[in-house]
Amino acid sequence: MARVTVEDCLGQVNNRFALVHLATQRVRQFRQGVKPSLESKNKEVVVSLREIAASNVTFDHMPDIVHPVRMAPGALTGPDADSSEDED
Repeated sequence: MARVTVEDCLGQVNNRFALVHLATQRVRQFRQGVKPSLESKNKEVVVSLREIAASNVTFDHMPDIVHPVRMAPGALTGPDADSSEDED
């Protein structure tokens, strides 16, 4: 079987960050006993990338995975949001 590339997978996800997130979540599922949708003798990460490239695995197919949201630079929220201000 030919090599799977990042470019093969980027047609199925929005960006490289989302690709890494989806692939790592899929590998975690394999390690919990979920069977891959493709037969392969490759390592888990390669199998997950093959599944993504084949559109067998997407964020829609895996509702327990939260799709990463891109935040604008400097849009920090929460308790660390005010840490840049000096207290007098």
